[in-house]
Amino acid sequence: MSAFNNPVNRRVFLKGGALSLVTLGLSPSFLRRTALAMDLPRAVRGKTLIVLFQRGAADALNVLVPFGDRNYYAARPQLAIATPARLGGSTNAAGAIDLDGFYGLHPSLASFKPLWDRGLLAPIHAVGSPSATRSHFDAQDYMETGTPDRKGTTDGWLNRYLAVEGTCEASSCAPGTMPFRAVAMTAQTPRILEGASPVVAMSSIDEFSIRTNGGEAQRRIEALYRTGSSDLVHGSGSEMFEALKVLGAANPQQYRPTAGVEYPRSAFGQRLLQIAQLIKSGVGLEVAFADVGGWDTHVNQGGAQGQMAARLSDFSESIAALVSDLDDRMDDVVILTCSEFGRTVRQNGTGGTDHGHAGAMFVIGGALRTARHVHGRWPGLAPEQLYEGRDLALTTDFRAVFSEIAAKHLGATQLPKIFPGYRGFEREWLGVL
Repeated sequence: MSAFNNPVNRRVFLKGGALSLVTLGLSPSFLRRTALAMDLPRAVRGKTLIVLFQRGAADALNVLVPFGDRNYYAARPQLAIATPARLGGSTNAAGAIDLDGFYGLHPSLASFKPLWDRGLLAPIHAVGSPSATRSHFDAQDYMETGTPDRKGTTDGWLNRYLAVEGTCEASSCAPGTMPFRAVAMTAQTPRILEGASPVVAMSSIDEFSIRTNGGEAQRRIEALYRTGSSDLVHGSGSEMFEALKVLGAANPQQYRPTAGVEYPRSAFGQRLLQIAQLIKSGVGLEVAFADVGGWDTHVNQGGAQGQMAARLSDFSESIAALVSDLDDRMDDVVILTCSEFGRTVRQNGTGGTDHGHAGAMFVIGGALRTARHVHGRWPGLAPEQLYEGRDLALTTDFRAVFSEIAAKHLGATQLPKIFPGYRGFEREWLGVL
């Protein structure tokens, strides 16, 4: 038996050789469950959910500024964002962007203000995980699995949604026709999409192709697929080629954004551009995910200017470009932003903030129920109102937001399977959509 035909070496080749030519991230179960991989549910009503994770715990109090609470300024003498210019009687451009007379956006989120004015932006404050952890790893894990304080959960809530919702019909879901139902623009499958349902993770669309001279590598991988009969390589190789064929037919590499739209050249901006490519190419994208780090601002966080302000500019400008690029498709798209927890109310001694509790989210889309409304009950920032005497208190469980979006936007009906152990559901929904 040749080295190439040895089953073990075939696996090594697929993992090492093929993936060096095809930057394709697959959840471990994608490689195992070939039967499920050939029975992909179709998107419900053509809707798409885009989840954007701010890793590192974004400072919610300087993102969505509660300038109407005087305790905010007492706790942050250097870091607080000034009141909006019209309220302060000045022309200070560093002031918060007024939304409703109590809340304002950080001035670096200026790109979000037109979305608010158009009724496309729904901020949510004092939202997050009921877990008391201040560990980045644990908090991200709990939010992505949808099971706070349960470390034994093996799959992410978005993958559970994909696995239990939607059905195939012979006329609309032929084998291998929806390899791009769920895509993460990440080098590896993120926790939120780990699980039984097939998922594609890729650093970029450009890298999701076989780049060789004369197609020799493609012929070798095709031969590998043909000789893999009972081997685990067989199913994953099949799906890899189905994905390549679908992407090739859509030809998103030739994509040009809507006239006048310019995405930031940052890695995050380019990931969102490629999500737009996939949506507009008609490859059946139902769930998309991207993340962006750098929100752990213990030192020199800055206020209206500084490191966090720069990140917020890129964050909002990238999302605003995506919304403009998708244009009227936003009627069928919801963008959800989240972070594992917020930060301390009081600034620390090194010009930053430390790990906190409740945070803020944004829901962006064309199907918002109430235009120009900040959601969530404000708990207050007086010392006696703080969680453990130091943090913004939680008034909305993140599962209330996630489950409302899953049900109202994606059409999910089996919420107890998607969020096991959660009992809130409709009773705790905010009416965002």
